[in-house]
Amino acid sequence: MDARFTDEQEEIRRTLRDLLDKRCGPQEVRAAVDTPAGHDRALWTALAGYLGLPGLALPETCGGVGGTVTEMALACEETGRALAPTPLLATAVLAAPLLLALGTGAQRAGLLPRIASGGLTAALAVPGPALATALALTGHDRRGQWAGGGRAGGVQARRAEGGWQVYGQVDQVLDGHSAELLVVAAHTGGFARSRVLLFLVRGDAAGLTRVRQTALDATRPQGRIQLRDVPAELLGDEAADALPALARLGDTAAACLAAEAVGAAGRVLERTVAYVGQREQFGRPVGSFQAVKHRLADAYVQVQAARSAAYYAAWAAAAPAPGAETAGSLALAQALEALRRAAAEGIQLHGGIGFTWEHEAHLYFKRAAGDELLFGPVHRLRAHAADAAHVFEEAGT
Repeated sequence: MDARFTDEQEEIRRTLRDLLDKRCGPQEVRAAVDTPAGHDRALWTALAGYLGLPGLALPETCGGVGGTVTEMALACEETGRALAPTPLLATAVLAAPLLLALGTGAQRAGLLPRIASGGLTAALAVPGPALATALALTGHDRRGQWAGGGRAGGVQARRAEGGWQVYGQVDQVLDGHSAELLVVAAHTGGFARSRVLLFLVRGDAAGLTRVRQTALDATRPQGRIQLRDVPAELLGDEAADALPALARLGDTAAACLAAEAVGAAGRVLERTVAYVGQREQFGRPVGSFQAVKHRLADAYVQVQAARSAAYYAAWAAAAPAPGAETAGSLALAQALEALRRAAAEGIQLHGGIGFTWEHEAHLYFKRAAGDELLFGPVHRLRAHAADAAHVFEEAGT
């Protein structure tokens, strides 16, 4: 393994950081999350037009840049550093890989170039609070019962004249209130052994109702979608197996989420170090006290270790190797812990101002807590990785 980044990868990082430093400061972030969409559409257009960010990991034949998970993880590290409210995670990390893996030739040709150009946003809708399970991050349900078993709950799909219809409700869909295309996981029938398939639903489809939810992390907007016999298009064909595709997606999503959390942790730690170097108590900077140095040093070591784990997870997802199936979950667990620690230290060491809701340190703490609710918690990420690696099984069993 060559741990060095290429010149092109470093350029992606530098260019993206420069753009976000200019256009995504704390005031811009707060203004963007207060818009109906929950993100800055002009910033998204710039990220797509100048940098090709939505298509960074899509092949050139689909209008993308032709990069790998590593490039996308580096981009996510920078967007996480700025807490940039964009549809990048929902569109490019969660939805686009499924379209690429399962879509028919016509679906890929019709949708992926539009996603790569930034002209189409998409979201993955998984029933219930089961996104982490569907992505095989905290468990592996081989039957897809999280999609809603039987006739009650979840989302069901049935054949209709000329195609399919879906019926049900999903409460926690990242950017679900604004995405122009929904990738909906649904049971194909009202019986226990029915299969889970993925369906494409247009944002303006008849029978679709969407509303933005109040989320703990306002920079990660969520929507509730209600489907009442909504016309849907099957993603791929009926032979496509959605559950393994979602599990494979979990590896890449975890690597990108870990990198994003590491970027946020590094940034809040940088600002805390700068602040304690300026704030004075008893005639000397707070940062000169030994106890403060120890706390920040411990947080720094934790962030750097999480960064290494995130980079390895991205490399492992791009070039699968033995043991790579647990790298994403472990890296995400470590990164979320590092972010929570760095944000908590930031709040405390900023003193009285740090405890006000208006201070930006709270945005980072809410990102850590919100991501644990969506993709964790940390102990379940680690427990599932241990089960997958057979850590606690006795020899010969």
